[in-house]
Formats: sequence, structure tokens, C-alpha cells
Amino acid sequence: MAEITSYNYRIEPQDVDFTLRASVSSLINYMLNVAGTDAHNKGFGVEVLQDNSFTWVLLRFSIEISTRPAQYDNINIETWINDFNRLSSTRNFRMQHNNETIASGVSQWCVLNMETRQSVDMSMMKEAHDKFIVPEASPIAAPARLRAIEASTTVSRPVVYSDIDFNRHVNTLRYVDMIFDSLPLEVIERHDSLRMDINFLAEARYGEVISVGSVCDGDKWQFEISSDSGKTLCRAMIEFK
Repeated sequence: MAEITSYNYRIEPQDVDFTLRASVSSLINYMLNVAGTDAHNKGFGVEVLQDNSFTWVLLRFSIEISTRPAQYDNINIETWINDFNRLSSTRNFRMQHNNETIASGVSQWCVLNMETRQSVDMSMMKEAHDKFIVPEASPIAAPARLRAIEASTTVSRPVVYSDIDFNRHVNTLRYVDMIFDSLPLEVIERHDSLRMDINFLAEARYGEVISVGSVCDGDKWQFEISSDSGKTLCRAMIEFK
């Protein structure tokens, strides 16, 4: 029977913010690194897909954080896949510090044809995945499907070199950074625990100008990122606790 696998990390100085605790984008980065490493170890990593001009693309992600670990803290991240179908794969994460769960995540992925930039039927990967499906529920609710917002504040900027990943579109973590960059600093400083849902809807490419719109309702913030061509690229919601 397939088992949950785990990986160890240390919170490095480049991953903390002004509070000397890991930023939210760093915690998501650790989880995504675990996803890539675990897929590689199980034989369906991105390097295998790229041989056929395919790649993994993140569709939706949710994370709940109770406390952010401090600089040089040692953490352990457990990961497992509990659902796979022809449209998406669901991978889960549980982050622990001193044997206490401090963050959990759920990610939903699809496979993209790098030439057509369209998602593909994942049935051809079912056999490779079946033996690694773990019959354990996700640790938190699956990512919510987010609706359009009427933004009260908007910030625009171009897509630049440092935004682009190996898929030649804006990296997941750059979206997260853009979202947190648009928050008042005191909001980040005042809250340590939160839930974040993020939906990726379209690709942003080098040279486009993108706008980050936001609206606040108490401790709940909603975001919509769009391109100058009118595409909605990403939606997100953060609820601070």
C-alpha cells in the first residue's frame, strides 16, 4: 500500500520577512519543492513529461497556516496524492515543527502541452499514479472556486525576467508575492495565522502588463490579477485569523 512520504527542510535567512518568520510565499515554495521532488522520486516528475513536450501546471492551491516558523527552524513536510483522474491530480501537504502541525496545503494540478499551451487528458499517466494513491483525506478543505471581484484598489506592473519560470510564464510564487505586496504592512505584521485560496486561470507571459486588484472586508481580502489584454490570470482570497 502507498504511504505518505516526508521531507526535511530548514528555514533559511532568504526565506524570512521582516518579522524573521518564513513568508507565506516561502512556505508555499517549500510545499511545491516537495511536490516536485516527490513526483521525481516516483517517476512522473516534470523532466519525464518534458520529454513529450508536456509539463505540470498548478491549477488551484489552498493553504492554512497556524504559525509561521522562524529563521533556522527545522521543519518536516509530509506529502501524498489522494486523487487522480484524467483532468487533475490532488496532492496534499502537512508541515510540522517540533511534531506539531503548523501549516497544511492542498494542490490541484493538470498537465499542459507546451506547444499548444492546452491541458491534456491525463489518462496516459493513470497506471504510473495508481500505486502511489494514499487513501487519506486532505488535511484541509480543497481550494475554493473564486469569483470575480469589484476591486477597490489596483496596482499595475510589467512582467519581467525574474517573474518567469521554466514554463516561460509567471511563476506561482511571483503571484503570491504580488498579492502580499499589495497588502498593508501592518496587516501582515498583526496576523500570523491565515487561510489562502488561489486559482490560476490563464498564463501571463514576458512583456505583458498585469494589474493586481483587491478588495477588503474585515479580515478577508480578495484579489484578481489580470493582463492588459483583458485576460483574468489569477484570483485569490486570504482570510486572516
